[in-house]
Amino acid sequence: MRVNEARDGPGLDDEAVTFYAGSGTHPAVIAVWAAIIATGHLLPTIPMLGISGTFTVSVAFVPLAGILFGPVGGAVCAAVGSFIAQLIAPHTAWLGLATFLIATINALAVGLITRGRWYVSAAIIGLGYALWFATPIGAEAAVFPLVFYTAGIVATVGGAFVWRLLAIRSHEAPVSLPLTAIGVFFASYAGFVSAAGIANFAGILLYEWPATMWRGLAVVSPIERAIFSLAATLIGVPLIIGLPKIGVRVGLAALTALRPGAPRRSRHARRPRRTWHAHERDAREAPTRDRS
Repeated sequence: MRVNEARDGPGLDDEAVTFYAGSGTHPAVIAVWAAIIATGHLLPTIPMLGISGTFTVSVAFVPLAGILFGPVGGAVCAAVGSFIAQLIAPHTAWLGLATFLIATINALAVGLITRGRWYVSAAIIGLGYALWFATPIGAEAAVFPLVFYTAGIVATVGGAFVWRLLAIRSHEAPVSLPLTAIGVFFASYAGFVSAAGIANFAGILLYEWPATMWRGLAVVSPIERAIFSLAATLIGVPLIIGLPKIGVRVGLAALTALRPGAPRRSRHARRPRRTWHAHERDAREAPTRDRS
């Protein structure tokens, strides 16, 4: 028996089991993921190669916020989680109170890619290009954005294509695990590069990291972000496939619920309730149905 039938009786709702009658993902799920991002900063940190900053394991959770909840929900989730994190673990806030903006941009860019607005994410990376070459140090280390940021553009376009294909296939076939893994990896990588474009500019202005360091990071940073993207993939793919099976709409499942023509209920519409008389009538008719 489905949850809806147990609550309201059979025949009143033909939709699949769900924990949320509104559009998209339940806000409580987004809040839980923000808490996971925040608490992840309490775990041991990982040093950034070549510079004095650090990463935490929460770095893998941030792009998943954009994939699971979309650009707006994901950005809000990452912003709240990361802002709380920098309060409870200030040693991770290498940009002070503005550190949470890095995760916000990351989740926003990833959500835009998975929801078909990849060109906005590409524009964010393009802004990173412009800011980089606006500094003398950046102009001396032109190889860094030409390698790292260009890889982000490639991942943006590739991720957009894969997620478009996944959206089309979701109409008529189960979610493809290999294709989902590729989509999560590409989108996560593009999100890391989008956020890095803004963060690196801030790092040059605040700390004046030398051009020689950035030339060395031209090889290190792409590999480092690929490892982070792989971690996000290993965590995210089971959630994207498994959560909708227990009624939690995230990722493609949330998109499917919002497709034109898909069954949906207004968030203001009230579910019809069975009256006491209807239950009494069913109780009187039950013996008759059993004998027949």
